[in-house]
Amino acid sequence: MSPFRLLLLPLCLIYGFITWIRNKLFDWRLLPSKSFSIPVISLGNLSTGGTGKTPHVEYLVSYLREKYNIAVLSRGYKRKTKGFRIAGPNNRASEVGDEPLQICRKFPDIIVAVHERRGKGIKKIMKLHPEVNLIILDDAYQHRFVKPGLNLLLTEYYKPFFKNFILPCGNLRESKRGAKRAHALIVSKTPPVFSPLDRNYFHKKLDKYKLEKVFFSTVEYGSWIPLLPGCQKEPKGYKTIFLYSGIANTAAIEEHLKRNCQELIMRKFPDHYQFSASDLDKLRQEYKDTYGGSKAIVVTEKDAMRLQQKELQDKLKGLPVFYIPIKVVFQNGDQEEFEKLVDGFLAAYKLFGDTK
Repeated sequence: MSPFRLLLLPLCLIYGFITWIRNKLFDWRLLPSKSFSIPVISLGNLSTGGTGKTPHVEYLVSYLREKYNIAVLSRGYKRKTKGFRIAGPNNRASEVGDEPLQICRKFPDIIVAVHERRGKGIKKIMKLHPEVNLIILDDAYQHRFVKPGLNLLLTEYYKPFFKNFILPCGNLRESKRGAKRAHALIVSKTPPVFSPLDRNYFHKKLDKYKLEKVFFSTVEYGSWIPLLPGCQKEPKGYKTIFLYSGIANTAAIEEHLKRNCQELIMRKFPDHYQFSASDLDKLRQEYKDTYGGSKAIVVTEKDAMRLQQKELQDKLKGLPVFYIPIKVVFQNGDQEEFEKLVDGFLAAYKLFGDTK
């Protein structure tokens, strides 16, 4: 913890006490937690972001879409609209949020909706789309007014929650003890080569939280996709790569790109950052001023959703700008075990219905 954050310790204690009281009110059933007649799977984290929730939502959608009529519900973080909206491929990130826009463009055959109040959002989906028989909540671990049937918690390999501190001294939204509410935990963004020693280390650290299941996943990067028409489709041999990123944690993509270039120039922005025309003017100038002809610009898939406006894309015309799609891959035998957990939950729901 930095000296500056140590000065915030009194605020940290106050915030921690408030979140503890709030959780106790739910535990004691003084605040209502509603379950629903269709299965609800929630993915979330204890930290303020950067654990890779959206790729894991996409993994679940890919795995279950042939068997279920799925709806994904998000709050649509940083959108400029309010209330309930169904996301469509022609929406802007400012209307529905960058993550819902990404999901609905990848999976046009499912319902993707946004609402600040998850319970109201679920009711709206069930009313408008009665064919939906499975709802996946994106980033709803602290939204305890809804009681999910399967509560999945994510923590990031490089910044696990057990090494973190509660806000504002650290990045945790609530106490580490909150991990005990999870039915399973996924350690995300592990290195591609993941040793048994690493696995044992995490199991020992997580043992006191009494988690039923712990899984480990990594990120697999796809082929570069041009953000604008006219870019080379299979970029090879770039010596210099500019990474412009407005995501919470760039460690994984930095490591990936460093293996594919001689020089990586990083420009980090806040999570869900909405790029401006002046930002892109600076990018163009920096690209122009950097010596060498073998260079490219890379943004993350989520950033690409916030660069869809014509006025922003006009600023990037003529530049080799790419984004890299990603997908989740589970380590070793964890995929089979994870899917068995999901299938078991859904099978039990079919047999017994609402388990409230």
